[in-house]
Amino acid sequence: MADIRFGAAINKALADAMEADPSVVLLGEDIGAPGGPFGVTRGLMTRFGAQRVRDTPISEAAIAGMAVGAALTGVKPVVEIMFMDFMTFAMDAIVNQAAKAHFMFGGQCSVPMVVRTPHGGSLNAGPQHSQCLEAWFAHVPGLKVVVPSNPADAYGLLRAAIADPDPVIFVENKALYASKGQLEADAAPIAIGSARICRPGQDVTLVSYGATVHAALKAAEVLAAAGSSVEVIDLRSIQPWDEELVAASVERTGRLVIAHEAVTPFGVGAEIAATITERCFGRLQAAPLRVGAPFMPVPFARALERAYIPDHNTIAAALWRCLGKSPA
Repeated sequence: MADIRFGAAINKALADAMEADPSVVLLGEDIGAPGGPFGVTRGLMTRFGAQRVRDTPISEAAIAGMAVGAALTGVKPVVEIMFMDFMTFAMDAIVNQAAKAHFMFGGQCSVPMVVRTPHGGSLNAGPQHSQCLEAWFAHVPGLKVVVPSNPADAYGLLRAAIADPDPVIFVENKALYASKGQLEADAAPIAIGSARICRPGQDVTLVSYGATVHAALKAAEVLAAAGSSVEVIDLRSIQPWDEELVAASVERTGRLVIAHEAVTPFGVGAEIAATITERCFGRLQAAPLRVGAPFMPVPFARALERAYIPDHNTIAAALWRCLGKSPA
């Protein structure tokens, strides 16, 4: 086991997958020598050659369309879209082609492609480079969506995504690239759709994913200091999501709060709250609460962006409301 940065864990997952399977190729803008905008693919072109690590023109639609075609012929493309905001240019290929091909051709083909893309704020990049759009793709039948929160999960989920026969949207929060964590020397793929309990608790269930998991854990510490026990669940995968684990936790605690960086309306939190309310209504002691960004574009200004992104104080306040208590 060794310490590794989040971005380096993704690089290792790509390298290990390419080493194990010659059909795995990488496509994206500046992913060769520069290693992409965040250096995640640095060194892979030198190691595997320009035929398998392909710098592309600046056209997300062309990159995604090429990946769909390649996947349908047996290649396993891993696409990098520089910022999740630019997924808008690739929506036809991903939503209308990749997600539908298996169904439209009677199950005779699959589209084993992965789309890696960073989301989230923290870099003061403004409203066109900071959006969290994962709920869009989670709403599309035929797509899987994963959002790791730490290096070990980034490695394991990416290996699973590359091996999956279906298209997977692999979302990386920009704020996590430099974060460190432990990675086993013989780390294995992590099943898509499996959440994990990263802090056991008895009084309220707190569900999150991606970078917000770290704010959730900090909020749980705040409540623990005041005598309240919070169970924190890292979803890891939001399509499919681990309904059984979340429901079992809420059956024990009787309360639920969901936190994410994406805007609150029509988001992942709304889906989880609705599902758990239907399933666990008789066990709920309070209405489920959602924590997310306000319904507005991400601001440029550092102070405004800091206020926009939900932090541990925002999450702690929701936990107190759910518990019907006030901060000590």
